[in-house]
Amino acid sequence: MGEIVGYARVSTRDQNLELQLDSLKKEGCERIFTDHLSGASTDRPGFEEALKFLRSGDKLVVWKLDRLGRSLQHLIETVKLLEARGVALHVVQEKLDTSSTNGKLFFHIFGALAEFERDVIRDRTRAGLEAARARGRVGGRKHKLSGDQIKAARDLLKAEHSVTEVARMLQVSRSTLYRYLHE
Repeated sequence: MGEIVGYARVSTRDQNLELQLDSLKKEGCERIFTDHLSGASTDRPGFEEALKFLRSGDKLVVWKLDRLGRSLQHLIETVKLLEARGVALHVVQEKLDTSSTNGKLFFHIFGALAEFERDVIRDRTRAGLEAARARGRVGGRKHKLSGDQIKAARDLLKAEHSVTEVARMLQVSRSTLYRYLHE
């Protein structure tokens, strides 16, 4: 077995790491990395440093599961990353250890639930778009120029007005005018 490494995080500078640090030390952590920022933050220097430090055969210990990830999906990705690198995860409060068979099963079930949730969201979105199309609604941005305006723009260009002048008259950019003229 490799090293036992701890990671602790609190959301604000006002919060105290003491409880987590005491728990991680009690679990035998030889080295502990910390962050003082929101879990929603993508920039977690202490966690990044811990990842660089961890080697195959090591165990990462966190006080609670929510200290590790911003969302269920992020948490699963983090555990998969650790697993791929041969690093076990131990969560003190949830008594979860991915080096055990039960811990691995727990995370595989979590992963399957997250994938199911993504599929359900995708199916609902697709069904909603199809229902909107059936009612004649089309997604996307409204057109800046109507068919009559495009025809007028073509006529003005044939009458030897410049693209810049026509775009200014129609209150669109040159690139927008070009896009409509080439449709």
